[in-house]
Amino acid sequence: MSFNMPKFEIPSDMRDFAEKSVDQARKAFDGFMNAAQKAVDGFQGQANSVQANAAEFTKKAISQAESNLTSAFDHAQRLVRAKDPQEVMQIQAEYLKQQLAQIQSQMRDLGSSVQTNLKEFASTAQSNVNAAMETAKSVDPTRKK
Repeated sequence: MSFNMPKFEIPSDMRDFAEKSVDQARKAFDGFMNAAQKAVDGFQGQANSVQANAAEFTKKAISQAESNLTSAFDHAQRLVRAKDPQEVMQIQAEYLKQQLAQIQSQMRDLGSSVQTNLKEFASTAQSNVNAAMETAKSVDPTRKK
C-alpha cells in the first residue's frame, strides 16, 4: 500500500518573513553574547586560582551555548527555506543527529574540566589544611615561653 502525501508548498512571503525574524533574533543574541563575553573577561582579570578555574569553565559553557544557539539559528534558517514537509523532516533529522553528537562531546569536555578543577581544588585545600595544622602545632598555647 503506497501512501502519497499531498504536495504542500510554503509560501515565499511566509519564508521571507520567518527568515527576517530569525536574522533579528540572531543579531539580538550576538549582542547578548558579546556582553556576556565582556563580563566573563572582566571577572577573570580579578580571579585567584579558584576563580580562574570557574571563569574558564564559564567561558567553555558560554562558548558551548553560543555554538548550540548558532546551530539552532542555522537550523531555523534552513527550515524556513524548506519547500515542502519532506524537506522539513530531512532537515530536522539531520539537525537532531548533529545536536546529539555535539551535546555528547560538550558533556565530556565539561565533565573533564570539572574533574580537573576539583582535583586542583582538593590538592590546594589539602596543602592549606596541612599548613594550618603545622601552624597550629607550632602555636601551642600550653607551651611556656
